[in-house]
Amino acid sequence: MATAGMPGAGQVDSRIGRYRWVIVGLLFAATAINYVDRQMIGLLKPLLSQDLHWSERDYGDIVFWFQVAYAVGYLAFGKVVDWIGARLGYAVAVIIWTIAHIAHGGVYSVTQFAMARFGLGIGESGNFPGGVKAVANWFPVRERALAIGIFNAGSNVGAIAAPFLIWMMLPSFGWRMTFVVSGVLGIAWVIAWLAIFRDSPRQHPKVSEAEAAYIEQDPVDPPVKVNWLELLRRRETWAFALGKFCIDPIWWFYLFWLPSYLGKHYHLDLTQWKTPTAVFALAAIYLISDAGSVVGGWISGRMLAAGASVNRARKLTMLICAVCVLPVVFATSVGNLWVSVLIIGVAAAAHQAFSANLYALPSDLFPRFAVGSVIGIGGTVGAVGGMVFALYAGDVLDRLGTYAPLFALAGAAYFIALALIHVLSPRLERASIS
Repeated sequence: MATAGMPGAGQVDSRIGRYRWVIVGLLFAATAINYVDRQMIGLLKPLLSQDLHWSERDYGDIVFWFQVAYAVGYLAFGKVVDWIGARLGYAVAVIIWTIAHIAHGGVYSVTQFAMARFGLGIGESGNFPGGVKAVANWFPVRERALAIGIFNAGSNVGAIAAPFLIWMMLPSFGWRMTFVVSGVLGIAWVIAWLAIFRDSPRQHPKVSEAEAAYIEQDPVDPPVKVNWLELLRRRETWAFALGKFCIDPIWWFYLFWLPSYLGKHYHLDLTQWKTPTAVFALAAIYLISDAGSVVGGWISGRMLAAGASVNRARKLTMLICAVCVLPVVFATSVGNLWVSVLIIGVAAAAHQAFSANLYALPSDLFPRFAVGSVIGIGGTVGAVGGMVFALYAGDVLDRLGTYAPLFALAGAAYFIALALIHVLSPRLERASIS
């Protein structure tokens, strides 16, 4: 119910304007393009390995350097965006990753491909810091979670769209020109972003005075300098960061190795893309996973509404997710493609649900001024986990030629993450940070 003088949620947009949601649409599009460009190497891996004579270790090394760049850039772009603003900072990020993406079409060696992936990782690491900064500038506190959720949904849309885009482009252009032609998406986005976005809503001619006042309704927090050494000494920081170290590599595994797994295990024509079966199989997995984040947040939210403690709601939800992931251990033993798609899809959805609750921990455990820094530390540690996994996956596939150990690790990772979280923060009590 709306309080006196405060319009209800259904009345707000009609009274003050909706232009801020155009900004969310731009952020959604950027995130979708981000995942199209990121996932393309995994989708084209069979063809690239054949043309460029890669071993599995070569491919693992290439993924490793993407992860190195992502880890470095994740921390750096937060500072860049704060320094020059979301308008230029986000545009710089997309320009860097678009140039690197297009450069993939002109490389011939493992080293050159690793350099292109490094550039892609640096640019793509700016997507989330830039998007969150833009949301903070354009939305009041009450709408920020919704706005972030909408633009972050672009990641799954991009993962679903990427197989279809390659399936349409590859027969006509070949893999080199596919990288070049798909780079047009990033160029078009930068032009639209610079034309439409302003760092302050009051600088935009299409934002009414009423909408600008609505956006600025919250009190401005005084600037606080966060002591990173103090954060690094806190067990609560490492509860989040080591959780990310355990589970982030599994999502990278699904993005970068799943297409080649389906091609090898079920003899799908992923190289020539002459059949849509592979496309629909991958799209189905990411479509199933799309529901995970919402369901995970809903389960813990219902527990909290029913009177459960934050500790019980978060950890019990994450335990349920870990159990749902467990059947993925047997993925390589399943003879039917669509049963395997269902098992992996449910595991991917459970990952998203687990991740949604893990991302809630910094705000549960730390004061607001420290949340961004803790997320940055966790993102970097998660990327380090991805580096380790990339090297391990390349070595296992080269030596053993089977994906079974990788799926076994995927099944165990969430139980290990939850155990570490519980040991480091048994009651999820808030940290006292000066």
